[in-house]
Amino acid sequence: MEVKTVGIACDHAGFPLKQFVLEYLEKKGYPVKDYGTYSDASVDYPDFGHALGEGIESGEVYPGIGICGSGEGIAMTLNKHQGVRAGLAWCKEIA
Repeated sequence: MEVKTVGIACDHAGFPLKQFVLEYLEKKGYPVKDYGTYSDASVDYPDFGHALGEGIESGEVYPGIGICGSGEGIAMTLNKHQGVRAGLAWCKEIA
């Protein structure tokens, strides 16, 4: 089975969780492309959501993980991209 590159992006509120998920995926052997942000300094989630969405749309990465303060903002941004369907998953039963 081919291992796909997983894309991940976040805003400042999602930075700690993104770092945790990134380390977990890398430990499990998944190739990961990090679209940022790279610190907890205040940023706008659409900047990073669009970067991830473009990566998914182009086939550079699949699947993608978007993290922001509520989860809704980055999901709405991702859903603006052709072929991307993002939703909010706050627990494993919903995911």
